[in-house]
Amino acid sequence: MTKEIEHLLHTFEEWALFVKTMNHLEEKTWNSSMEEGKWTIKSIVSHIMLWDRYFYKEAIEKIALKQPVTLKHMNFEEFNRKAIEFGNRTETSEIVNKAITYRHKIMNDIRGLSEEQLHQTYLDAEGNVFYIPQYLKDFIWHDQHHMEPLKKYLANLEA
Repeated sequence: MTKEIEHLLHTFEEWALFVKTMNHLEEKTWNSSMEEGKWTIKSIVSHIMLWDRYFYKEAIEKIALKQPVTLKHMNFEEFNRKAIEFGNRTETSEIVNKAITYRHKIMNDIRGLSEEQLHQTYLDAEGNVFYIPQYLKDFIWHDQHHMEPLKKYLANLEA
């Protein structure tokens, strides 16, 4: 496995490690928002977990099983709305466990791929290119987009 992929996977794992550190938070904190009218911490974790589950089931697992990638363009707003609803009706511990589990499933499947599979371009269900290194880069950016403000918020709560 190339150093680039190893580095990407190491950075990609930061989300799962961060979620683990939040295990001790009180339910009140999980249900709090960084800003009035914004998503709760639980909603953010649910949102990322469900994206991980979607990309795992429709792309990464399919590639590992040598099956066609079945990703489709999603209505992000509807997907995110459903993620918030899921978060609201699901135990925090279940969301935390699934967030860590799906992130690790993605990483383990990627680590099990050959160099050729890692650097191959795949076509999704709509004919769009899916490329694992770019997927990792995109989701690392997405993770950081949510993680950095969360870290600051939680640090201020504990201060």
